[in-house]
Amino acid sequence: MTIDLRPATPADVALLRHWDEQPHVIASDPNDDWNWEIELERTPEWREQLIAQIDYRPIGFIQIIDPAREDSHYWGNVTENLRAIDIWIGEESDLGKGYGTKMMQLALARCFADPLVMAVLIDPLASNTRAHRFYERLGFQFVEWRQFGEDECFVYRLNRVDWHGESAIAQEHKNFGTI
Repeated sequence: MTIDLRPATPADVALLRHWDEQPHVIASDPNDDWNWEIELERTPEWREQLIAQIDYRPIGFIQIIDPAREDSHYWGNVTENLRAIDIWIGEESDLGKGYGTKMMQLALARCFADPLVMAVLIDPLASNTRAHRFYERLGFQFVEWRQFGEDECFVYRLNRVDWHGESAIAQEHKNFGTI
């Protein structure tokens, strides 16, 4: 099995819209409209939108942004040299198989490949205790409760010094493909 990440393109609109309609995706992100038709045409320097694949079969989506440069200022006034990640598995049948962990490890490796990046932020819903446990297992630390639009979220942060992926990256490449 090979897990890899490729850029999301306008050809992925139907797939992403389908995933957006899945109950487990709605439950984790109930109030966002991603405007796929518009956003997949844009390629701002501060964002990567990626499709995770297993042997070329799409299984999930990852967005990595520079929250200090992102144009909607979703994260508010944040310091430089951070990244923020959105991630989900598209089909419920792909949950619980370790794919999300592998996807997140690949995303973190991308973030920390830039030596200036000090930390990564995430914002799961406050009610999503399964996501909290997932991120905590990866080393993220709870920072604060915060309201983002209509959503009550927990903000978590993984500092570079707490990231254990650097030593595990070689093993990830060997077992699950390249970044």
